[in-house]
Amino acid sequence: MGETRVPILMYHSVAAEPSPATRTLSVSPEAFAAQLGIVAELRMTPLTTAELAGRWRDGRPLPPRPVLITFDDGYEGVHRHALPVLARHGFPATLFVSTGWLRGPHGTGGGPDTMLDWEQVRALAAAGVEIGGHSHSHPQLDQLDDDSLHTELTRCRDVVTGELGTPPASFAYPYGYSDRRVREEVRAAGYAQALAVGNALAARRQGPYALRRVTVRRGTGDEEFERLLDGRSLARTFARDRALTKGYAVVRRARQVRRKATRSRV
Repeated sequence: MGETRVPILMYHSVAAEPSPATRTLSVSPEAFAAQLGIVAELRMTPLTTAELAGRWRDGRPLPPRPVLITFDDGYEGVHRHALPVLARHGFPATLFVSTGWLRGPHGTGGGPDTMLDWEQVRALAAAGVEIGGHSHSHPQLDQLDDDSLHTELTRCRDVVTGELGTPPASFAYPYGYSDRRVREEVRAAGYAQALAVGNALAARRQGPYALRRVTVRRGTGDEEFERLLDGRSLARTFARDRALTKGYAVVRRARQVRRKATRSRV
């Protein structure tokens, strides 16, 4: 038998009326409920990010038809709309928070829609949602200098630890961008595993710091959602996304080269 490949679903906002900035990557409450209904009907077994990575790390077998439900950024709709559906099914999930975007004493503003506050984050954690890190201010981490990168990762870790009492074990790269330097710094900051995007199923061979996810968007219908769960037609579904990602990767590398050259002249 081949290696088990696991769908890691990447959600952002769950909202009836999302802001223009989050609309494409949002899903309606009705769509989210229907999608988790499909997960239940297919008798899939949701895990947290830490559970999946821990099983792969220790060599323990995976449960039947594993799947991960993850949310990025920290939008208020995860508590208002997603949590009741998760609770109804008894499903765990992982929420990756950008700590500077959340409402409360650590917030720097800049969140593109209504964000969670820490009381809501604690309620999510108490209900079985793993809380992971997603940086402090949601920058493109691979474009930061070493000091700024270190600060983004450790400040996020420290804020989550201070608010919840335990450090976050998992991390998700903002925009999905990382390189070897970023991944090494994520590990050094104490995160045991990290998720990218890639729009492909996750596999153990990808390594604990580059596990791939599939994007669920407002235009994702039920048939496409089932294809995401099965890993069918992903190349065709996300062909445009991959083309844009490859093009922008060239731009980011050029920026890195210019930044390094500037530093070397100083």
